[in-house]
Amino acid sequence: MLTYLFKRILIFIPTLIVISLVAFAMRLASPGDPINIPNSDKPVFRNDDLWKKRAYEKKAEELNLDKPAFYFNFTSAAYPDTLYKILRKDERTNIKKLIGQYGNWNDIHKFQQQIDVLKDKLFDLPDEINQTTKNKIRNTLSKTKISYKDKRITSFLNEVNNKINQDSILNQYLGADTKVLLAAYQDVKKQATPSALWVPAFRWYGFDNQYHHWFTSFLSGDFGTSFQDGREVTSKIKSALSWTLLLNFISILLAYLISIPIGVIAASKRDSIFDKTSTLITFLLFSLPSFWIATILVVFFTTPEYGNWTNIFPSIGLGKNYGVQSGWANFWDVAAHLILPVFCLTYAALAFISRQVRGGMLDVLQKDFIRTAKAKGVDDKKVIWKHAFRNSLFPIITLFAAVFPATLAGSVVIEIIFNIPGMGRLAFESILAEDWPIVFSVLMLAAILTIIGNLVADMLYAVADPRVTFTAEN
Repeated sequence: MLTYLFKRILIFIPTLIVISLVAFAMRLASPGDPINIPNSDKPVFRNDDLWKKRAYEKKAEELNLDKPAFYFNFTSAAYPDTLYKILRKDERTNIKKLIGQYGNWNDIHKFQQQIDVLKDKLFDLPDEINQTTKNKIRNTLSKTKISYKDKRITSFLNEVNNKINQDSILNQYLGADTKVLLAAYQDVKKQATPSALWVPAFRWYGFDNQYHHWFTSFLSGDFGTSFQDGREVTSKIKSALSWTLLLNFISILLAYLISIPIGVIAASKRDSIFDKTSTLITFLLFSLPSFWIATILVVFFTTPEYGNWTNIFPSIGLGKNYGVQSGWANFWDVAAHLILPVFCLTYAALAFISRQVRGGMLDVLQKDFIRTAKAKGVDDKKVIWKHAFRNSLFPIITLFAAVFPATLAGSVVIEIIFNIPGMGRLAFESILAEDWPIVFSVLMLAAILTIIGNLVADMLYAVADPRVTFTAEN
């Protein structure tokens, strides 16, 4: 048994690593910029621009985004090995597209640098030049820097050139630099080397990379900080996890306590009125969408809209007095608010589990050892609960293995409809807000609990049936 468990744990380690790689790849591919620094395209003072740039670099350093993504990189020789040092995600993505078209990184880099030179010189212009004109030129240059299509870049450059040539003072200060910029872009096109894109290149970056820091921090319990409010992800998950655990623990406990007797009795009294009735009811319950039932319950039983007699339960949420009251008053207030969401989480699980229990029991009741026990005069209850039920536990244990990730992820729909601050609602709101550290932390935790759930299920199999052995062949 211990040897088997040790081998399973050894298998779980590479499984967890693969899951972490998938989660990290999704994190890199996620939209948006994780660094939320106000970055207007129209700063008035040079200090404003410098402050934003330094704040951006500082935030990138805190999030380890100033490091290469992985231990190594296998790509084309046309791409530089320092591309990760371009911190702004939109600029880095645009440069990759430019390199993918022209292949000449050095010329592209000079072109991008010249855009920055011209933008900086706009701050040195005399005050007599209209500030709006300067801001428009700067805004156009910013758009040029994140463009990769030739037609669009040419249009922006012509717009900048025309504005500068139309004003003698602007032309005096910026004319020469504008010509350098136009020439730099022409060099990008004229000196293109697309053949370099077909030359492979392998770069080794070592352990000082984003994935290594993220994964090791996760294993140590540090899930990073939220992009949305800067809070630690761990604290936000702890707060939400407590409510999800409470909801799911109660609903799963009720589902098993109710569904097992229903399934066992229905199987032992096959084709009876109870069997047909319970089968019909559980089929109907299983067919009813939980989001629809939840909405109906909220509309009809939490407001006096359709009569005072329907206003039975308190409104959604945890109650306006939650956190204000203490002791039993707070307990009963919260308990009243959880009745409907617990019901919605319970009825579907109850219907499904009872059908599985009934099916498993029907199969076991046809076995020869059950007929033998009955022929020996063993009491019916003992035959059903001691012999038949114990041998039909395997499907139930398999279902129980899925409880772990379900408990963590929670019911997204139910928590949103009833405004319960659990893991489901937290994950949903984080996706909408593009708060990826929370989303991928939930994903990793769900994966870990799935692994643990499978391991627990294996041990429960042995408890349910001593004939199950865990040898090397298993």
